Order: sequence, then structure tokens, then C-alpha cells
Amino acid sequence: MPSLFLIGGYRVFFWSNESGEPVHVHVCKGVPSPDATKIWLTRRGGCVLAHNRGKIPRQTLNELLEVIAAQHEFICSRWREFFAVEDIDFFC
Repeated sequence: MPSLFLIGGYRVFFWSNESGEPVHVHVCKGVPSPDATKIWLTRRGGCVLAHNRGKIPRQTLNELLEVIAAQHEFICSRWREFFAVEDIDFFC
């Protein structure tokens, strides 16, 4: 499970078995779990909330989405590196 960075106590990561899906991250407070919030990255450099199973408060979630969008290139680079792929798919 590659952990990408921490934002105000929230861990941004992806699972190591997700190479068949479009690029995305999970966000949780504390230990990663299957109920972590999921965020898709978009082709245009933004991100879209897939679900908020982690029940992150809306204002905090909006701030996290801004930071994740700002780190788009870094996240994509780590995805390519970890899964050893040249091209990645995006949600939209």
C-alpha cells in the first residue's frame, strides 16, 4: 500500500492491487481501511469524489480535494512508477 502524503492527519494512498482501475487515491484518518474515501483523478488535472465512506466532513473534504488536485502530476507519477506502466487510465 503506497502512502503518498499526509494532509492534516489524513493519509492519501492507493492499494497495491489496483492497477486495473483508473488512477485514484484513497483518504483516511489513521490506519487505512477498505472504507476509506475514494477520489478519482481526471484527465484534465482535477479530481472527482467517488465516495465518502470515510465520512470526512464536507469542508475538510473540499480542502483535501484541492490538495489532491494540486498534486495530480505527483500522484500520476507514483502510480506509473509503482505499477510499472507507461500509460494510465483516468475516470474522465
